[in-house]
This record gives sequence, structure tokens and C-alpha cells, in this order.
Amino acid sequence: MLKIKVRDKIVADGISDPSFDMRNKGRYVTATEFNSLAAEPDTVIVDMRNHYEYEVGHFQNAIEIPSDTFREQLPMAAEMLSEHKEKNIIMYCTGGIRCEKASAYMKHRGFKNVFHLEGGIIHYANNVKASQLPNKFKGKNFVFDDRLGERITEEIIARCHQCGLPADTHTNCKNEACHLLFIQCEHCATQFQGCCSASCQEVINMPEEVQKELRKGQDKGKMIFNKSKQRLRPHLRH
Repeated sequence: MLKIKVRDKIVADGISDPSFDMRNKGRYVTATEFNSLAAEPDTVIVDMRNHYEYEVGHFQNAIEIPSDTFREQLPMAAEMLSEHKEKNIIMYCTGGIRCEKASAYMKHRGFKNVFHLEGGIIHYANNVKASQLPNKFKGKNFVFDDRLGERITEEIIARCHQCGLPADTHTNCKNEACHLLFIQCEHCATQFQGCCSASCQEVINMPEEVQKELRKGQDKGKMIFNKSKQRLRPHLRH
């Protein structure tokens, strides 16, 4: 059954200032313009995605805004870049929605030269391939479907959250009572049967009736491993 929800905003931003004007946003830049601006010493590149997206792939020299929500990211980005108000600020995200609003917010906060990548990483990757441009993005682009990632370049810039070996494959813990999103290499996936820990592995080998009982009343919330904030679950290891 198709369900439609009506929301005031596509992305929750927490902006309540009535003087904020979304029409006063940064200027779009194409892949060619992005590469040109990125090469200038007075340019700061800002990643407006979530920490787990940044971890597996990002543009060279891009700054991560280590927050859990877009609502938190906006004021944090303005504070982190407060000394660079006269520099070129290029903001980017997966498909261009978040960074467009972020560019308007930065201009609202007094930043002068604000740009955002047209179409985000997805459009950039297509353009550099079609036009044979130098690719400034390294690694994987996290995507919100069953793939959980689309390879842009062959570099693996992340590490397995269990053993620390190079890896950039996101997966959800096979224990439905956990379902943690984390990075797991092939070796650990085999050893732990796709689970984030030995304790979760023990659970998935129990009868389904027992697993259902264990899941009753549990609120998993947003189960995402956040290495940037060192929220290391003690059992997410050998």
C-alpha cells in the first residue's frame, strides 16, 4: 500500500529565524567549475552528509561536519568555518538537496562566497566520467538503497569496524534486534555471519521463536556505528 506523508520541509533543518531566505542561496558549480575552485588555495570544501557517508568516500581535502543530524550540522558548520568567511566555500552532498539549503544558511550567517555542487556527488561522478575530467572524489558514494554504496573510484579509504583492515562495505547486523549499520570486511562477515558481534551471532543461531521474544519491546532507534564520535560499542570487536 502506498503511503504519502505531508511535511513542511524535505529535510528537517531547525531554522526558525523568519529572516532566513532560501532564495538567497549559494551559486551552483558544475563538475568542471568544482575542480577549478577546489584547486585554489582560498577554497574550503565542506561535506554536508552524515558521518557514515563521509567515512567511505569524500572529496579530497573535504571537511567533515561530525554531527548526527542535518539540524545539528548547519550551526556546527557555521561555527567551524567562522574564520573563513572571506574564502570560497563549496558545499556538497549526495544529490544536491542538503547542500543547497546549507549554502543559503551559510550566506544567512554572513559568508560571502558560497557555492554548492550541482546535483551533488551523483551528478559529479556522471559528468567526470562522460567528459573525462579529473575525479576529485575518492572511494564510495553511500546510497540509501539495498546497495548501501556506489563505487566512484577504486580507493578504499575506510576500515572494517571489527578488525581494522581496509574495507568500505556497509551492512546491517543480521540480528534483527540490533540491525546496527556498520562497515564489515569479507573475513569478518564470514566469521561473524554478518553480525556486528559474537553476542549478536549467538542470537541469530537461536530458534526464530526465541529471537522474536528477545525483540519484543525493543526500540532500536537509529542504530548506526559512529566512529567519528567514538561511540564504540564494547562488543563490536573480536
